[in-house]
Amino acid sequence: MNAPEDPRQPTRNEEDGAPAPRPRDRDEQGRARNARPRDGLGRPLPYGSPGVARQPEGVSRTPDETLAEAQRLLDDGKPFHAHEVLEDAWKAAPEAERALWRGLAQLAVGLTHAARGNATGGAALLERGAAALARYAAAAPYGIDIDGLTAWARELTGRLAGDAPENGAAAGPVPAAGSAPRLRGHA
Repeated sequence: MNAPEDPRQPTRNEEDGAPAPRPRDRDEQGRARNARPRDGLGRPLPYGSPGVARQPEGVSRTPDETLAEAQRLLDDGKPFHAHEVLEDAWKAAPEAERALWRGLAQLAVGLTHAARGNATGGAALLERGAAALARYAAAAPYGIDIDGLTAWARELTGRLAGDAPENGAAAGPVPAAGSAPRLRGHA
């Protein structure tokens, strides 16, 4: 096989001229990680396209920093990226808080699916995320508006199912920034 000039470009199979499989993208630690650029909703774009900067993985943040960064990304219409920030908190959280952070991440992914036009996937993740948060309603840790987020998830799920009185039909993609929840009641 011929070596490609650009490692992102496939080589050609010398026998039939068909593209040969490209080697898997790897991060600095050698783990498989897709290097394709992504749009604001996390969808992969063709190599060489301008994309949205990805969130670095494994960043240690305080809960306040996590919530502030996730809210900024949600407000900017980047719920997929907010999910990555919340996922870092979920992975690093003490056992008693993992369901909280996982639930928040699921809400962000639910909004991602809704903004991509996947009503079924969006509704499923919104319901799962709201259910995970329900056990924290009395405590409202870190000022998270559990009741408000649960109501938001229920309302958006209804819109996705076409139950909203203003439209009467199943919703198409929702605007990510315009549909973003408030993670904290006072934010």
